Amino acid sequence: MLDDADDIHPLFYGAPKTTEFKKLRKRIIQNVREAVEQYGMVDREASETPKWLVCLSGGKDSYTLLAVLYELKWRGLLPVDLLACNLDQGQPGFPATVLPAFLEKMGVPHRIEYQDTYSIVVDKVPQGRTYCALCSRLRRGNLYRIAREEGCSAVVLGHHRDDILETFFMNLFHGGRLATMPPKLVNEEGDLFLYRPLAHVAEADCEKFATAMQYPIIPCDLCGSQDGLQRQQVKAILDGWEKNSPGRRQVMFRALTNARPSHLLDSALFDFKGLEIKSAEFSSNPMDIPKLD
Repeated sequence: MLDDADDIHPLFYGAPKTTEFKKLRKRIIQNVREAVEQYGMVDREASETPKWLVCLSGGKDSYTLLAVLYELKWRGLLPVDLLACNLDQGQPGFPATVLPAFLEKMGVPHRIEYQDTYSIVVDKVPQGRTYCALCSRLRRGNLYRIAREEGCSAVVLGHHRDDILETFFMNLFHGGRLATMPPKLVNEEGDLFLYRPLAHVAEADCEKFATAMQYPIIPCDLCGSQDGLQRQQVKAILDGWEKNSPGRRQVMFRALTNARPSHLLDSALFDFKGLEIKSAEFSSNPMDIPKLD
């Protein structure tokens, strides 16, 4: 991959020439291509070019998402139109000029939307509770609205492999269900897709990539509601497992793609009552008795 001005999108100008970075970049691109293909995010037989609303928070994950999608589009591997979008939710201290300036410089079509959902969350959430759940719902509703206004068929988020794993364990430990963030879903109204192309990408790779590219990272703790979250506890558990057994995260993630309903306990997913054994005629010869599986 060359990074001359005539060969690559501006989002990759100044990319490090080191072998380590080239391998990192290749790995992330391969991971995203794999997710896009595996979960059918692109209909290559569509009569019209779809348009995606790519959501940017200004964190390492969303910068990585934007860059890789443009890399794939630049290479002719992603036949979609991309519109970057940042929703400024009125969080105290949010640097509102950072993303518009960056996107203008990179020549990325974008929409910046201001909606003070922060004040609503502070008013509605009891003291001592975290803001994340309500904040997320309000953000999602606004993003769906913007997608409709812009003629987009999908809202694209920057959740990565580790977000998906953490959500699985959050549901397991606290929700009493086996569920996580799916790479692709349809919203409740049934008129928009929601995609997570970074589903196979490790958080550490996003951090290395965004840091190496020197993208202007905006911290994710501006609202002050992150400390003590259950998600942070889950992350710490996963970090411990990974430290003691390197590669454990990827093994657990692979398990999410290899579910066996007949070996779980949910009778809504598998017809346990309908199971039958094959009838057999037993002879007096012990050698004729069928073996049990």
